[in-house]
Amino acid sequence: MPQAFGWDLGFPIASGMLILGYLFGSIPFGLILTYFAGLGDIRAIGSGNIGATNVLRTGNKWLAAGTLIGDALKGTVAVLIAGHWGPEAAILAGVGAFLGHVFCAWLGFRGGKGVATFLGVLIGLSWHVALAFAVVWLAVAVVSRYSSLAALLASLLTPVVFLALGDYPKAAAFALLTIIIWIKHRPNIARLLAGTEGRIGQKG
Repeated sequence: MPQAFGWDLGFPIASGMLILGYLFGSIPFGLILTYFAGLGDIRAIGSGNIGATNVLRTGNKWLAAGTLIGDALKGTVAVLIAGHWGPEAAILAGVGAFLGHVFCAWLGFRGGKGVATFLGVLIGLSWHVALAFAVVWLAVAVVSRYSSLAALLASLLTPVVFLALGDYPKAAAFALLTIIIWIKHRPNIARLLAGTEGRIGQKG
């Protein structure tokens, strides 16, 4: 990836940034917060996902908000720390953070669907594109009340915006993350097409 864009990062630094990001991203905030709140293992609730949407199914909005913020911030923090080694390092750390959340080693390489961490990485790398993501997500969510549809469309827009801005390294990185988000949302896509997808605020 560094060579493809003419980056001057050596392999030790590039791999180190990926590992740094992965370690941050693999912190399972949803699992930790629900456990210490006495709600047991979030993986046994609802969809079994460790993200904020499933935490919301416990009925505890504060835990869901905490999970959302934690999952986003771990991506942002990884990017900001790695940014001291340059913009290329920041992108790699962001990719690592996303992969750490989605494929968490501590949870058998299973994790969340990556939307909050995607946004957190985006905030760290390009706040104005993150704002566009948030506007699209909010608009779709308000109109449809489908969190999954909002995430799918907002993520799809992100690499397109970077392409329009001529920022090809970030466009490529977020195209990869978007593909993973869509793959992780395959059950949601099937339910959206069937009209059986759960709406925001719906329990169970």
